[in-house]
Amino acid sequence: MAAFIYKMINKLFHRLFFTAIFLVVGLIGVAQNGTTVKATIDRNQILIGEPIQLTLEVNIPENESIRFFSIDSISHFEFLNPGKIDTTNTSNGTRLTQIIPITSFDSGSWVIPSFSLTESLRTDSLPVDVGFSPFNPEQPYHDIKDIIEVEPAEKKQQWWWYAAGAGLILLILIIYLLTRKKPVVVAAPKAIINPYEEAMKQLAAIERSKPEAKQYYSKLTDVFRLYIFQKKGFLSLQKTMDDMVIQLKGLNMNKEQFDQLSQALRLSDFVKFAKFIPSPEDDRMILDTIKKSIQEIEQLR
Repeated sequence: MAAFIYKMINKLFHRLFFTAIFLVVGLIGVAQNGTTVKATIDRNQILIGEPIQLTLEVNIPENESIRFFSIDSISHFEFLNPGKIDTTNTSNGTRLTQIIPITSFDSGSWVIPSFSLTESLRTDSLPVDVGFSPFNPEQPYHDIKDIIEVEPAEKKQQWWWYAAGAGLILLILIIYLLTRKKPVVVAAPKAIINPYEEAMKQLAAIERSKPEAKQYYSKLTDVFRLYIFQKKGFLSLQKTMDDMVIQLKGLNMNKEQFDQLSQALRLSDFVKFAKFIPSPEDDRMILDTIKKSIQEIEQLR
């Protein structure tokens, strides 16, 4: 009989044990699959005007839409400088966090209300005690000050005379500084920049320094664009390479030289956008073509 009772109790215990495990696993699964919200503060007691940090957190699984709290104000509290919403990718989805510094100038026991993300998702309310600095009875009292005697009106009037005299002297000084003749500053004559000489100087500098390919070709085309703008007034600095080539047709250049220039400019574009890897021979050819083209344009009238 005792063995039968023991066997029944053991069987009942196993059923309860496995049922509890299934319930816990189910609750954990629901908690992990659903959106969770949380609100915390770093302190529950502050002095008037002392800041505290309100932290809002929303954990959203991958299969749900991203959303966050919309808070305009909190009764008895003021926002100091609300921080931005930080987004973090987690193993279960996305975590949104915002830290909002707040303070209160109303003494008393207040409650930061719960914030709702949906009708069923709400944070806990947070109690906060706001008070004054604690009174220390051992601190000595300050003595009451004696009555301060007011000076007679006659002595006060003397200060008005001094102030009026100082103001008059200051006014005369200002009028003198504003009306005196200022020395004529002769502006130094501006140096006249020769576009051709400047272009040749820049090309020589590029040839000496020999930067890496993209920068090398970009500098070469920039020198040519600037020369054309200064020499012929073409708006070459704002145009695409194809538009600039079309505009250069109006210069009546030698056809062979024009074709070489067009090819060099387009090849430079390909290098800048990583569509072509030039060889050292290409580098030399592009430099010589741009230099000869500038020399020919300089001779055109």
